[in-house]
Amino acid sequence: MGDRHVKSERLNGMTEHIVIDADRTGPPATGNGGWTSGLVAGAVDAGAGTVEVTLRQPPPVGVPLAVVDQGDGGWAVWDGGLLVATATTRTAEIEPVPPVSRTEALAASGRYPGHLSHPFPTCYVCSPQRPDGLRIFPGPLPDGRTAATFTVPPQVSLPVLWAALDCPGGWTVLSGEHPFVLGRIAAIVDAMPEPDDECVVVGRLVRREGRKALVRTSLYGPDGGLLARAEATWIAVA
Repeated sequence: MGDRHVKSERLNGMTEHIVIDADRTGPPATGNGGWTSGLVAGAVDAGAGTVEVTLRQPPPVGVPLAVVDQGDGGWAVWDGGLLVATATTRTAEIEPVPPVSRTEALAASGRYPGHLSHPFPTCYVCSPQRPDGLRIFPGPLPDGRTAATFTVPPQVSLPVLWAALDCPGGWTVLSGEHPFVLGRIAAIVDAMPEPDDECVVVGRLVRREGRKALVRTSLYGPDGGLLARAEATWIAVA
């Protein structure tokens, strides 16, 4: 993909090593969930399947993580002896969230709650305090969905798209006073955007049960075509 932040080494055809760069954070000093999951998805050989990643621990940054093929259709991500994440393939379809216009997305971004109070101001994807981040600011639409514009960075990669699909879903439930973190995400990339494309990303809450929220997100290109979609589970934290 040509992204300097994707560092992996295949060992014996069964293990890859990935490193989450220190500036690709979500909560402080831990990897952004979408970015991390995209790294994992790029490291596994899922054939034609859709990769689903479950985060078991806050992903550490700046250290080699071993992505190990379990031999049973699943993979495990290890930091030494600590299980950080697991991955598997799924066959269930991911329904796209209907698109909105660029004008509607810009207006929604102006209502982004994170401009006033952000639970994780270190987030690479959606923090206004990260001028070096993706700067996706998903604000509410009248029907409860979220929407934002997204200018694709010069280096386009799978982790970039997974990261872009991450936070807009979370902001359907989280707030500065009620933080959630990503627990599980599956994504399908239908087409890669070009650098500097101005895209639109939309999120929708499917259901909430206790501390868990199931959300979907979709990314649309400048011509309105569907680029990628994801389904994720977010978990409320203290």
